[in-house]
Amino acid sequence: MTIISAKDLNLTFQTNDGPVHALKDVNLDVSKGEFVSFIGPSGCGKTTFLRCVAGLETPTGGTLTVDGMTPDEARRARAYGYVFQAAGLYPWRTIGGNIRLPLEIMGYSAAEKDRRVKETLELVDLAGFEQKYPWQLSGGMQQRASIARALSFDADILLMDEPFGALDEIVRDRLNEELLRLWARTEKTMLFVTHSIPEAVYLSTKIVVMSPRPGRISDVIDSPLPKERPLDIRDSREFIEIAHRVREGLRAGMEAA
Repeated sequence: MTIISAKDLNLTFQTNDGPVHALKDVNLDVSKGEFVSFIGPSGCGKTTFLRCVAGLETPTGGTLTVDGMTPDEARRARAYGYVFQAAGLYPWRTIGGNIRLPLEIMGYSAAEKDRRVKETLELVDLAGFEQKYPWQLSGGMQQRASIARALSFDADILLMDEPFGALDEIVRDRLNEELLRLWARTEKTMLFVTHSIPEAVYLSTKIVVMSPRPGRISDVIDSPLPKERPLDIRDSREFIEIAHRVREGLRAGMEAA
């Protein structure tokens, strides 16, 4: 079942220096339950595509549907959760209070808010931290709290814009493992932006390789890796072959730009 579909998608920004072609002729279908990573050089349109899916940017050409709706309709229907590069937690709110915020805006009952906060904290292995403040948590734990906030209202789609980019490699590896476990447990559709080839290959069922501006898709790679992926799978021949194809796709995109 296709849950996100882009057909000949274009987005051009008008600036004082002339038009900027952020996305050009993007065609992509994402099936329900897939984990899709977007990788490419800075400025290639990865985040712009996510923002189009979220209804935060308006394409200037082509069509885009999200769960059978326009992106704006999907946004109003709360069809997705969004995890940004920075955790974006309010420092004056506890971790539980931060996760509770979208539920307050949506008008959930007190009992339902308490239940959802408890469940999502358990999902991201932060049970017992509800009364802590963001400054009392490590960077990795703050990002897990941000993911819990995006999961709290149980949207089918999770959009993640390079959420682990600022973390050190050891923490990033652990969160990659935890994210795969979370995906397996929730069966959400994941769209994940990254600059890391190993991260894209390790996490994804599908890898979308994008070329420099104007942002185009230069390759779409369906991963043959099993759903269960220990970290040492990165030493396997299959993993190395996929990483090589991603690298070649990036190189080809740069040369064609």
